[in-house]
Amino acid sequence: MSSTPDVIIIGTGVIGTATAFELAKNGLKTLSLDRNRQVGHGSTAGSCAIIRMHYSTFDGTAFAWEGYHYWRDWADYLGLGKDADLATFRETGCVVMKTEANGHLEKHMENSRKLNCPFEDWSAEQVTERLPIFSLESYTPPRAMSDPDFGKPNGGYLRGGVFWPNAGYVTDPALSSQNLADAARQHGAEFRLGVTVTEILQEGGKVKGVKLDTGEEIHAPVVINVAGPGSSIVNRMAGVTGDMTIETRPLRQEVVHVPSPEGFDFETDGMIVSDSDIACYSRPEHGNNILVGSEDPECDPHYWVDSDTDYDRNFTDQWTTQAMRYAQRVPTLGIPSKTRGVVDLYDASTDWIPIYDKSSLQGFYMACGTSGNQYKNAPIAGKLMAALVDYCENGNDHDADPMKFTMPYLDLEIDAGFYSRKRPINQESSFSVLG
Repeated sequence: MSSTPDVIIIGTGVIGTATAFELAKNGLKTLSLDRNRQVGHGSTAGSCAIIRMHYSTFDGTAFAWEGYHYWRDWADYLGLGKDADLATFRETGCVVMKTEANGHLEKHMENSRKLNCPFEDWSAEQVTERLPIFSLESYTPPRAMSDPDFGKPNGGYLRGGVFWPNAGYVTDPALSSQNLADAARQHGAEFRLGVTVTEILQEGGKVKGVKLDTGEEIHAPVVINVAGPGSSIVNRMAGVTGDMTIETRPLRQEVVHVPSPEGFDFETDGMIVSDSDIACYSRPEHGNNILVGSEDPECDPHYWVDSDTDYDRNFTDQWTTQAMRYAQRVPTLGIPSKTRGVVDLYDASTDWIPIYDKSSLQGFYMACGTSGNQYKNAPIAGKLMAALVDYCENGNDHDADPMKFTMPYLDLEIDAGFYSRKRPINQESSFSVLG
């Protein structure tokens, strides 16, 4: 850069680039660093990029409903001009099956009512009218394939679901990060790719900048950790984990791609589906395929990894388990002999709710624990982080007096302390994701 940046941002995933965009619009000189050689090519590229509104907490629902509006108005939000190659948001809707595990969605519907977020309460017949490939036999509790009762219905039937019509997915999540980076560049933001941060520099109890693997030092009074599955490593570098009640860890995940059953065009007529009865979520995928992920039931092993670069990228028996569980809901599903899909990492927090916060090191901020459920919230998360930097750098104590933040579309004030690194584990969380 021509001069010392005001802010260094570690990570150019969708939340990192959204943060750069919002800070640059506020007139700050930002420098974003990433070890990948292309923007958006970390865990964002592996995201299912689902845009949904339903959450078990009011704050989560509000944040997601606010976030939807930026994807709906993507071109206007970015301001890149009519010839820009923009990521596409497909508004397919999302149906969530009513189960005992989710309280038949009473809390979710109440949250949406309070926020005037549209939803429809569907009967079982309405579900199968829209998704005729579905059988609504119940299989709960979800099981591993090694369980002798795997695949046996329990004699019950699902009663229906709740449909959120504005939900959908972004077809190219890496491109959405690149769009945000281009928008940030229009306001002076700079990006350096293919560089690795090896040290968080400190002086007098304050952050001083970063040191790269080349030995180069870059100084700045503010550093923001948006390193995705590498965020816990960066936090340890900074020495800020001591006062955190919420930790983040990289979690290996597998997502299945299977062809839609013959005679049904899932790419055109399908939608996002969350089904806690079989503990799977699904969405349409290009080429009339169906993408199937796990909602992390107790029977599915959690593969926590120590390194965000050195982990097994091969499919395991979990691929088959997810495909076979989904076939319980879609009996005509054809399961190919060749495994296809994605193996990648989540940056998972203790209660699956992100950390958007300052740290014990003055000038060092965190947007961590976001994988699996915060892609949709990237634009509003960027605004929140920009506001938080401004709030704290102007002398306010966010720990003692948490920042109040007004979301522009909803004109709703929220307490940003909800995302504190020091919060108690939120027992209202579903402790699951639609990755």
